[in-house]
Amino acid sequence: MANTIDPLLRRFSGIILRILKKTFWMFLVLIGITLISFFVIHLAPGSPSDMETTLNPFAGETARRQLEALYGLDRPLYAQYLDWVVRLLYFDFGNSMSADARPVLTKIAERLPLTIGINVASLFLVLILAIPLGIITACKQNSLLDRVVTILVFLGFAMPSFWFALLLMLFFGIEHQWFPVSGLTSLNFQELGFWEKCVDIIRHLTLPLIVYTVGGLAGMSRYMRACMLEVLRQDYILTARSKGLSQITVILRHALRNALLPVITLLGLSIPGLIGGSVIIESIFALPGLGQLFYTAVMARDYTTIMGNLVLGAVLTLVGNLLADICYGFADPRIRSTRGCD
Repeated sequence: MANTIDPLLRRFSGIILRILKKTFWMFLVLIGITLISFFVIHLAPGSPSDMETTLNPFAGETARRQLEALYGLDRPLYAQYLDWVVRLLYFDFGNSMSADARPVLTKIAERLPLTIGINVASLFLVLILAIPLGIITACKQNSLLDRVVTILVFLGFAMPSFWFALLLMLFFGIEHQWFPVSGLTSLNFQELGFWEKCVDIIRHLTLPLIVYTVGGLAGMSRYMRACMLEVLRQDYILTARSKGLSQITVILRHALRNALLPVITLLGLSIPGLIGGSVIIESIFALPGLGQLFYTAVMARDYTTIMGNLVLGAVLTLVGNLLADICYGFADPRIRSTRGCD
């Protein structure tokens, strides 16, 4: 009994040590990202006080200095950063430097569900379409289907997202008026019933979701095809086929898992794009999401709101890498045995 418990204890302690080590390095990377970001955003011309006083003929130099003292901008930059880090340890992102002066965390919490929801939905659609598409085109390499899909995919990959969004708005929203082109809800939203509200929100999010999905589908399907072609050339695939296994068994049980490893890496790195990639689309469709909040904060030089969004993006980046490592263990038993992912 003791001989059985000792290996389990050693393995469990090894897992704890790996988690602690990775958490420590993630914390150091997060501090480095915030340090660089804090100083870089202050290099941009203008400040919150300038934005509020420049266009106001009644606001002079005295008003500008009072605003700088109110926001703490009259202090040295390193002192401002240290104060911000201390507040961050208590999960306090400070108040916005815009006119509403609301807590940054509250503004992010209000807009985060929309951005996360639409990006997760588009990512789900990309996966259920790109993985089968990549497998089929890899198995039928150089066929007519492969060439047609390649042309369509490259067209989708080459189209700028903002241009594609404008085309959808022009065709589906203006000419045929099938879908709304702006906002999240209609003007009579409060008068609708529950299911009518759900349908109204879905109609408003259809065009943005198409833009997100087409852009991600193009790259992911090509990536999946290339990975599958590489795996299908391996010796163990030839061995599996020589044993008389069916094509479906070879693809699903032997080739797919190894082909998914690079795709998992791509998925982990795409998590930060949930915020960054939403700026343009949410601005075009006037969606009250996190991307639009980040854009307006940059234009207004709202430093606290900008830093709140950047910290969230950095955390998503680190969490994405951690999730990719964990998914490696489920996709490849060899990695699971060496990293202790069981």
